[in-house]
Amino acid sequence: MQAVKMVVTGPFSAGKTQFISAVSEIDVVSTERRISSAAEQIKETTTVAMDFGRITVGPDLVLYLFGTPGQRRFDFMWEILSEGMLGFIVIVDSTRPETFREAKRILETFETYASTPFVVAANKQDHSDAWEPDDLRIILSLQNGVKVLPCVALDKESVKNVLLELLYSVLERMDEEDR
Repeated sequence: MQAVKMVVTGPFSAGKTQFISAVSEIDVVSTERRISSAAEQIKETTTVAMDFGRITVGPDLVLYLFGTPGQRRFDFMWEILSEGMLGFIVIVDSTRPETFREAKRILETFETYASTPFVVAANKQDHSDAWEPDDLRIILSLQNGVKVLPCVALDKESVKNVLLELLYSVLERMDEEDR
């Protein structure tokens, strides 16, 4: 059985925990804690170390999903969680343009940890005020080869599509390295 480590990252409250929970075949191991700061009351809890989930893709392939904390005060965990990853997903809440700069910073940080494939998941595409994936590509200054995928982190099929696109990119990279 082949195990593949994927990291799910993005700004605070982008939908990382929901993304992993939507597809994990095990109860997600989560380090959610109540938020005490009134300044960040977008939600009541935040990930302080990581989320962990697992999904079996086939008889010989398992994906281990590691979700990062989104707040800068916990960013020391990012490098630790990135060790051994074969790819990563940057989740962007496409209804909150005030987080796009932070998403770009996180993406650039993860690119320095490892030269692995990644995709951007444009979360909350079911909302009328969501930015289109093509517009996110422009605002995040992404190259044409980077996949920016529509996503609804609460929807299992949507999450599976994002994971499959990343997995295809990882397999393509491995195939290129074998040549």
